[in-house]
Amino acid sequence: MKNIVILGSNFAGYTAAMQIQKGLGKHNAEYNVIVVSPSHDFLYVPSLIWVPFGRRKVEDIRFDLRPIFRKKHIDFVQQAAKSVDPDSNEVLLENGDSIAYEYLVVATGVKMNFDILDGLKPEDNKISNIVIPKLALKTYDAFEKLVKDPGPVVVGATQGASCMGAAYEYLFNMDKELRRRKVRDKVKLYWITPEPYLGNFGIDGMPGGESMLKAFMKMYNIEWITDASIDKIEDHKIILKTGEELPYKMAMLMPPFEGADVMKASPKLVDQKGFVETTAAYQHLTYKNVFAAGLAVKVAVPFEIKNTPFGVPKTGYPSDVTGKIVAKNILRLINGKKKLIEKEWGKIPAVCVMDAGHKEVYLLANHLFKPRQFAIMIPNIFNDLGKVALEKYFIWKNKHGYAHLP
Repeated sequence: MKNIVILGSNFAGYTAAMQIQKGLGKHNAEYNVIVVSPSHDFLYVPSLIWVPFGRRKVEDIRFDLRPIFRKKHIDFVQQAAKSVDPDSNEVLLENGDSIAYEYLVVATGVKMNFDILDGLKPEDNKISNIVIPKLALKTYDAFEKLVKDPGPVVVGATQGASCMGAAYEYLFNMDKELRRRKVRDKVKLYWITPEPYLGNFGIDGMPGGESMLKAFMKMYNIEWITDASIDKIEDHKIILKTGEELPYKMAMLMPPFEGADVMKASPKLVDQKGFVETTAAYQHLTYKNVFAAGLAVKVAVPFEIKNTPFGVPKTGYPSDVTGKIVAKNILRLINGKKKLIEKEWGKIPAVCVMDAGHKEVYLLANHLFKPRQFAIMIPNIFNDLGKVALEKYFIWKNKHGYAHLP
């Protein structure tokens, strides 16, 4: 049997594994699909923004993948991968075992670079974070303390960060919850971002985005600083490189992302930050039996950044799309086809619902990056049910093994 190994089991990895297994057909007896991941759970990451406010528990947004993989005849190895040797076509696991592969899909996600600033690490107990469950739960505890003893709050992203959208959503949900808990008037709320203007989102903005975000900030009485670069994080004080000092009793900052440890330990496949360098078919530039999908893919900023550096967003929808493209391309190679499907990251459609607390905004465009033929932001000022509906749909389709659905 020849192995098709997928490193990672969330959006991109799960989708790729399910689609490859589904499409093997007459080659099913020839190939074995193996998913390698340290966790057996699928986590709907976009809903972690609600965990600090008690609107979701972690158990609400994750489920066990093992029964699904067993039903679909996909092997699952619950181990962390240590490194990849693309010359010998082999994945080395943390327990010392190794797995040979005919094709490899890297869907390892990202690691947070807390080393960019002293005081940013979770163990420093200064700055909160929401990107992984244990940190979101820790942020829940910090928020409860804030409600009991209110004070200034700083929310935003550090220089080099690329996940501003989630930070915006956290900010607006914090405002909403503080008002619900009747302590908003006791909290001075600051927003800091490396973006050159509000609503850039790392995609060079959307029509009307800046004016809409400014309106929200003014409506919610939130002070904002764009093009923000942090110099120091001290106890109860964040100092920007301009010298401006922002006091805080609680702060949540999104750090930059870098490649997962397994990929940083596999230098022949990645750039200096640990991201896999691929073609528009998500095939490695050098090793043609290696593909990457989702957050593990290297995506360059497609426009000039004049001042504070920041990155491009990598969300669940592009991860799902690239997982499907990779699956189709591996199946094409197995079936003797040479022409692969190509779709550059920036040409993937933008489909996003941003929770704005009491409201939400639909972001729709035919391309993530410019030039675009269609782009629009539609505010829903009455409720925030669209993001809930999207969550329910993605969890339902993946929990039932319907990865082939949009």
